[in-house]
Amino acid sequence: MSLLVIGVLLWSGVHLFKRLAPAMRAKMGAKGRGPIALVLMASVVLMVVGYRSADSYDLYAAPEFFRHINNLLMLLSVGLFGLGNSKSRLRSTMRHPMLTGVVVWSVAHMLVNNDTASIILFGGLLIWALLEMALINKQDKDYQPYEGGSKAGDVRLVIITLVVYLVIGGLHMWIGPSPFPMGG
Repeated sequence: MSLLVIGVLLWSGVHLFKRLAPAMRAKMGAKGRGPIALVLMASVVLMVVGYRSADSYDLYAAPEFFRHINNLLMLLSVGLFGLGNSKSRLRSTMRHPMLTGVVVWSVAHMLVNNDTASIILFGGLLIWALLEMALINKQDKDYQPYEGGSKAGDVRLVIITLVVYLVIGGLHMWIGPSPFPMGG
């Protein structure tokens, strides 16, 4: 479990570094990108290895219908991730679509994963995303909503969201656990 906790803390710390120590991050300049990327990759490896090897136990009973809610929330989460870089008209409606996508992703996974390792992983990333949004809002007062977007951008967003969602679902079915009820 310690590898998982270290991974979540590293991920959060590195992402929050720019907000918590802006002068130090600015001093690093472009040369800081490489080391930061390496630490982020290490944090992902630690989270994956820590999660898969954690000695975990269930904290609550998750009803079967939560799987359907999870799948719907995951579709929304994938759409929110895509929205952040889209040419959709919807982009102007949200300040933090990608971080909101992390929040939705985290909640969706905590609905269906009721063990301690899942709560640490998904709960930790949920806390990070909420803290990141709060710090950005506090520090970046000059935010200007995205202007533009088109109906074609909306359509592309929907299509890409569906394709990515199906790929993620397929990968989950392959490596487990399957997010989709299998006949029976």
